Amino acid sequence: MPGRTSPGFVIAGLMLVGVCALTWALSAGDLPIGLADVFGALFRGAEGMAADVVRELRLPRAVAVFVCGGLLALAGALMQVLLRNPLADPYVLGVSGGAAVGALAAMLVGASSWVVDGAAFGGALAAMLVVFGLAHGDGSWTQTRLLLTGVIVAAGCGAAVTLMLSLATDTRLQSMLFWLMGDASGASRPWPALVVLVAGLAVVLPVARDLNVLARGETTASALGVRVRRLRYLLYVLASLLTAAAVTLVGSVGFVGLVVPHLVRFAIGNDQRLLLPAALLAGGTLLTLADTAARTVMAPVQLPVGVLTALIGVPVFLFLLSRSSR
Repeated sequence: MPGRTSPGFVIAGLMLVGVCALTWALSAGDLPIGLADVFGALFRGAEGMAADVVRELRLPRAVAVFVCGGLLALAGALMQVLLRNPLADPYVLGVSGGAAVGALAAMLVGASSWVVDGAAFGGALAAMLVVFGLAHGDGSWTQTRLLLTGVIVAAGCGAAVTLMLSLATDTRLQSMLFWLMGDASGASRPWPALVVLVAGLAVVLPVARDLNVLARGETTASALGVRVRRLRYLLYVLASLLTAAAVTLVGSVGFVGLVVPHLVRFAIGNDQRLLLPAALLAGGTLLTLADTAARTVMAPVQLPVGVLTALIGVPVFLFLLSRSSR
């Protein structure tokens, strides 16, 4: 595309904007905290109420939403290569539906937060195994078959979610709905998901050159020496695990995994060696900005972050479609 921005410039800019987004997330809120107090709490071991708010409340939440955004954007980019479908997103194969069934079932019986997280992750893994087993039952595996299997499993999970919502009491229904729309207010343990994000990027970057070839078609990739079958297994398992970690951390947050890879691709092209880390940074930054806005725009009321990502994602995706049609 003529006039495309330098990839190095884009990645450096995304890193800078990401730092600014995290800084805003740590300083903004019902208790405004100055930049000096934020840096003092983080780097100089300052004490006091402001430092406690930064370290114990805002830092875990800011890290959680940044990690969740990075996980979803990276998983979305991998899914689009795996399925060779620009409309693929992290939730298309039913992993999010499985996580929702597990989490809402735990909420329905009044389980604690860590049990809800474990049930969500277990449900996501169960959905991943079901889709993989059904799509690969006779040894053949095509993008169409995998996609159709994922859509059917997601539909079944949606029916189960609807049933549980209809059975829930009023006291538990709101928390269940907030989880489905994406709720970062209870994300206090982001560090395991951060490890998953770093490990996932470390695993996929060495095969990014093969992903560039796979994007041109399986026949071409096989002719050029790419082990297509093994690479497809890796992409499916890795994208599913990234999605499971993201959904477990914050709940179902829409549009990040769909829109962000397209935005990055529009800016720097389709070279996966640059696209994947750039998508990670862009996804984390976008979700951090959205979450900070969600808890400050109508304070003290906190909006589900998934609502804002949808409001942002729909016009952005329509804009990208209009540009691509030209």
